[in-house]
Amino acid sequence: MLKLQSEVAEAIAEQVRAQLTPEQQARLHSARPVNPEAYEAYLRGRYYLTTEFSKGQTLLKVQHYFHESIAKDPGFALAYSGLAETYVYLAFFHQMEPTVAYRNAQQALHQAVEFDNNIGEVHDALGLLSWRYERDFAAAEREFAQAIALDPSYSCAHEDHSEYLSQTGRRAEAIAELTRSKELDPGPSSAITASGTYYQLRDFEGLVEASRRGLVSNPDEWLEHYYLGIGYEGTGKQIEAISEYQRAVEMSDGDQDPTAALAHAYAVIGKRSEAQRILRDLEEKAKRAYVSSYLMATIYAGLGEKDKVFELLEKAYDERDLDMSWHLQSDVRLNSLRSDPRFLALARRVGPVRPAS
Repeated sequence: MLKLQSEVAEAIAEQVRAQLTPEQQARLHSARPVNPEAYEAYLRGRYYLTTEFSKGQTLLKVQHYFHESIAKDPGFALAYSGLAETYVYLAFFHQMEPTVAYRNAQQALHQAVEFDNNIGEVHDALGLLSWRYERDFAAAEREFAQAIALDPSYSCAHEDHSEYLSQTGRRAEAIAELTRSKELDPGPSSAITASGTYYQLRDFEGLVEASRRGLVSNPDEWLEHYYLGIGYEGTGKQIEAISEYQRAVEMSDGDQDPTAALAHAYAVIGKRSEAQRILRDLEEKAKRAYVSSYLMATIYAGLGEKDKVFELLEKAYDERDLDMSWHLQSDVRLNSLRSDPRFLALARRVGPVRPAS
């Protein structure tokens, strides 16, 4: 199947006189035979990873498909790459402790690189690990660039690169990558990426518009309700934000992100008892399962307990907490702390420092 795809792609390129890069030419000629059942299991895993990556139970199904693919063809690099990405999202959506997920993702990517280092998906996954776990922005930049050079039509690489660029404050480049990803695949993943990009840019009006557009095409996506709540909070509409957070909590079956956001919002409007109740529930849950220290810190920020906030932020840093690497630079919940020297010192360790706004 892969050999046939390569032959067809090469024939089309010759007919339209397309100028292929050396990387693209190498990839067309390097397709190896793949067990058809392994390829089908990979495609199923990739489909669900692309369309339902915010659902914990779906991610477990995705993990199963990639493991099945590897079992049927132990040398299939794409399956290892998909598995590595799955571990990242399992940690991001609190289905797995982050250091465990990181170790598993590293192992899967080591296998992928060993079997085929000329695949865009592999380098995109390496970019995610460099950015989100290792906080090595130079390495992330190189890997995303390599992913796109190897596979310019791989929309996920453009999506990840857009969010990475937005976190580093490179607005024009981030929007250009977002536009390119939409051209390649205007599906649910692209819509969520738009919300994530505007969030990282701290453009909360843009975030409201992007999230509303996302909900038009995918009204059952809890992550869009969550982002819409952030957009409302960032534009001073606290009551509207609470309504969206409540929807996101219900639709996500209690994911920690909207749960913590709801608690923080309650604290800000004076409903301290409701905020403290949610905090107690999370602290109790932390005795038997992984709970993000970063997210608990945001609740304490709403309650005004700064010393506790920084204690938990340091813990989150040591735990490679993915909520920290995603939220810290843009989080509206921590605005009151941004002038604190402790925050500035921590932010410099995590990534580019964003101005308070």
